[in-house]
Amino acid sequence: MKEILDAIQSQDSTAADFAALSLPESYRAITVHKDEAEMFAGLETRDKDPRKSIHLDDVPVPELGPGEALVAVMASSVNYNSVWTSIFEPVSTFSFLERYGKLSELTKRHDLPYHVIGSDLAGVVLRTGPGVNAWNPGDEVVAHCLSVELESSDGHNDTMLDPEQRIWGFETNFGGLAEIALVKSNQLMPKPKHLSWEEAAA
Repeated sequence: MKEILDAIQSQDSTAADFAALSLPESYRAITVHKDEAEMFAGLETRDKDPRKSIHLDDVPVPELGPGEALVAVMASSVNYNSVWTSIFEPVSTFSFLERYGKLSELTKRHDLPYHVIGSDLAGVVLRTGPGVNAWNPGDEVVAHCLSVELESSDGHNDTMLDPEQRIWGFETNFGGLAEIALVKSNQLMPKPKHLSWEEAAA
């Protein structure tokens, strides 16, 4: 990750430089574990302590699919999704990952015994999958949280009506509280240049 961070902090790095960077085999991420989903059973919500369920793990870099991007995360933030995930309320997010994993061969990647959480990020594109034309390695971006398949016409006018819309990092895996995140390219927006990484991710 140091080589990636050095490239981001350099004023001279080009898209070609970012494209030539080697991706690590693994990265650090904030996770919850499937085998701990019942750890707070019987407790009132106020008594569920996220510090007991959240882990800092090394996890493999996920396979990059069509229409997707791998982003080096420079800043993220904690929101309601992160809190709900960490206390397994109103339901364990592993039920979302299991259901999403049944959608296609590609989405099976999301059904894992750990969940990389986080639904916000500001960072730099490292790689793009087939069919991505609007973004390139080295682009500074912000990601919004709506992950949509866009295969149904129901979502063409309003993506919130798409029957396969999900909240990234909550109903999908590989979220933003990590060194690297996997997003759909249509989640990306240019990072405003006048904002810091932290401001852009807030």
